[in-house]
Amino acid sequence: MNYPHYNPASDNRPLSDDELNELDDLLAELPADATMNIEALDGYLAALLLAPTPLPELPGEDWLPLIWGGDLSPEPAPFVSGKQRKKAVMLVLRHLHSIATAWAQHPNAWEPIFSQATDEDEQDYADAEDWSAGFLAGVALAPEAWGPWFEGGQTEEWLAPIVALGSVDGLLTNATLAERDAASRLIPDAMLAMWTWRQSQ
Repeated sequence: MNYPHYNPASDNRPLSDDELNELDDLLAELPADATMNIEALDGYLAALLLAPTPLPELPGEDWLPLIWGGDLSPEPAPFVSGKQRKKAVMLVLRHLHSIATAWAQHPNAWEPIFSQATDEDEQDYADAEDWSAGFLAGVALAPEAWGPWFEGGQTEEWLAPIVALGSVDGLLTNATLAERDAASRLIPDAMLAMWTWRQSQ
């Protein structure tokens, strides 16, 4: 299967809430165990946009199938039809474009898609564990290129809450909801700062 490359000039209309739910439901219904949910997908796409290698240079087949746990045989598995697969690809690409456009044009309006957790007092907390795990899945596509950014300086500081929340053995794996909420709320500003920094490279 040949997948499209990312084209920054393509359709960047943000997905509506209904379309985001449609994409989340579509992915949730796939049989592959490694399929990302919408939170992980959002983090994965953020990592691709920030990656050391410009995303337009990365073939679509190198990163799109990972969203649904890889392509299976016979085609179009794990999708039930080629039409369903095309729908998923188009929704993913539109969401990707909308993140890039928001960062470039309306950064203060951008909000990552985090999970929400509730304690016994019905207090809501942001939890970016899935988002961060998705981001780190994007990093795993080019670990050597990303490596120096995790090893010191401002980039390590920006990425620290993602590692703490998204790694299997992260520092916040067993943290309280309040601690995870505090780390999660550091991520949006860190991503915007990193995006600005990347544009200057």
